[in-house]
Amino acid sequence: MEPPVAVTTTHQASEGAVRAARRIAERYGWPYLPREGRPLLREELGGRKGWIVVGEREARFTAADGSSFAFHPGLAVVRIKRLLAGCPDPLVKVAGLGRGDCLLDCTLGLAQDAIVAAYAVGEEGRVRGVEAVPEVAAVVEAGLQVYQYPETAVVAAMRRVEVVPAAHEAYLASLASGSWDVVYFDPMFRRAVADADGITALRRLALPLPVSRQAVAEARRIARRRVVLKERRESSEFARLGFTVVWQGRRVALGIIETSY
Repeated sequence: MEPPVAVTTTHQASEGAVRAARRIAERYGWPYLPREGRPLLREELGGRKGWIVVGEREARFTAADGSSFAFHPGLAVVRIKRLLAGCPDPLVKVAGLGRGDCLLDCTLGLAQDAIVAAYAVGEEGRVRGVEAVPEVAAVVEAGLQVYQYPETAVVAAMRRVEVVPAAHEAYLASLASGSWDVVYFDPMFRRAVADADGITALRRLALPLPVSRQAVAEARRIARRRVVLKERRESSEFARLGFTVVWQGRRVALGIIETSY
């Protein structure tokens, strides 16, 4: 079977960008095609979905029809700046994150929550994100390593986020009991993608799947302190999955299940 995508670089890519692109190609089992100053040619795709393009400061997916999406830390930048100024962050507060903690993000998406969590837990802690869509995982994994921003705290947090390309339910089942402090779910990414304009490539790749009861059961087994769910306000998912809502914003809410070890 033909690999779903090919990996290349931006024009006049540095040696660092080439190394990053080759690492992604090897890790995901996709072909690496040197750019060599050429445009992206549809005929070179051989029926694949598109390209993963890695540059000195960017990573993006470009589909065969020309639509694309790129990694960007987005609101994580604003949230980290607020934390630096001494303002609380709802996820950090609800999850109870502090230096040295470990958080497993089961629905990584574009990694904004994971980046904020990585800042909160610091160098002593650990944040790992699980993403079921390989193309999204690859763009985010590369972007976390090459994206540049003037605020060093943001860059340091991005570099510390680990990415696992896998379906979260199967991945959770492989982990030891009590191996993470906090397990986090944010299926909002799936719905937000379906509703958004101008990100056709990302919308086509996303898996709009709800969190299963089995996944929550595994998360409860793994989390030493709590499991956290982000959903829309008034969502029936909190009750269906057994979460207690502890924080509500204008559009979203956070619920928890406490665990004990």
